[in-house]
Amino acid sequence: MERKPLVYFLCTGNSCRSQIAEGFLRELGGDKYEVKSAGLEAHGLNPRAVQVMNEAGIDISKHSSDVIDPEILNRADYVITLCGHADEHCPVISNPNVTKWHWGFDDPAKATGTEEEIMNQFRAVRDAIRNRIEQFVKEGK
Repeated sequence: MERKPLVYFLCTGNSCRSQIAEGFLRELGGDKYEVKSAGLEAHGLNPRAVQVMNEAGIDISKHSSDVIDPEILNRADYVITLCGHADEHCPVISNPNVTKWHWGFDDPAKATGTEEEIMNQFRAVRDAIRNRIEQFVKEGK
């Protein structure tokens, strides 16, 4: 059986953006890609990220917040950073065949205001990530 290309989403804490991206790519392209996510640190799964993904019909509540695994990093076909900090501090990738991209999204965990305003920021980031994942699945880039 042919191996599916591995996509590794990276963020600072692996709590929001990378989890959302992993959830969408599993849902929209899981037949074409193996999908994992991790962070420079593991901050735990953000409950608001779980909530907005549930609103989109995707359950990420069983995902774990993981620290970058060098073995996975170096067998990945695509390494995609979702925040500037992860992009700047991503460990060295020794695999010369990896495609590394940076897709920057605002951190919804830093949103302030009322609960509704914060949730709207989470939804906006979720929708932006979904649009980017849809483009990736359709075009492969």
